[in-house]
Amino acid sequence: MKKIDAVILCGGIGRRLGAITKDIPKPMVMIGNRPFLDILIEHISSFGLRRFVLCVGYKKEAIEDHFRAHKSDVTIVFSEEHEGKLLGTGGAIKNAESSIKSNRFLVMNGDSFLSIDLGRFLEFHDKKRAAVSIVLTKAAKRDDTGSVRVSGRGEIIAFSEKDGIGDEVYMNAGVYAFDSSVFSHIPPDTLFSIEYDLFPSMVGKGIYGYVVDSEVVDIGTPERLEKAKVFLTGVHKR
Repeated sequence: MKKIDAVILCGGIGRRLGAITKDIPKPMVMIGNRPFLDILIEHISSFGLRRFVLCVGYKKEAIEDHFRAHKSDVTIVFSEEHEGKLLGTGGAIKNAESSIKSNRFLVMNGDSFLSIDLGRFLEFHDKKRAAVSIVLTKAAKRDDTGSVRVSGRGEIIAFSEKDGIGDEVYMNAGVYAFDSSVFSHIPPDTLFSIEYDLFPSMVGKGIYGYVVDSEVVDIGTPERLEKAKVFLTGVHKR
């Protein structure tokens, strides 16, 4: 695990949080006395990962200054988007290609937390010889997300937007394992989404879903942020 890079997407503006993200990027929102991003990195590093590539954009100085001022036992590398040039999630990953050193790597959203065993997830990815593996959770409790359908052997067979919510439908949990071959599917210096542009194009080309019974905790809205504070403060105290 030490030789696997973890890429965290930190460039979003976070408009739905209003004044909370006026001066800081969403991953730097405080949970207790710590930025959310600190908690996320601590969780990932507990599985042995030691190298992190942070894809930064909006208010990137807040993230960079924080990690340069605080000593850590992990390596932090910054992949910067150019000011005023939106790249989307896929474009940000492509922009970070030269910074990512491992042949397979994890990708996570910088505004959500999922309590899963990352070691087992990577074992699944390797066993399937997947180009992309996506962690999936039950979608029944969310009506604001697209649905993902998988075959009996775990291969993703379809994506659809905000429909079919039910017991046999899953949602994208925002945690991914990528093989470096995926870079060839993402155009350079272009606004490109992994969720809407890359993943649907990978159906039938080695994209798999890893289903877990865990709830996604995100900080995307004021209401979810308050719930996240309660959950993550409890996790940190355990």
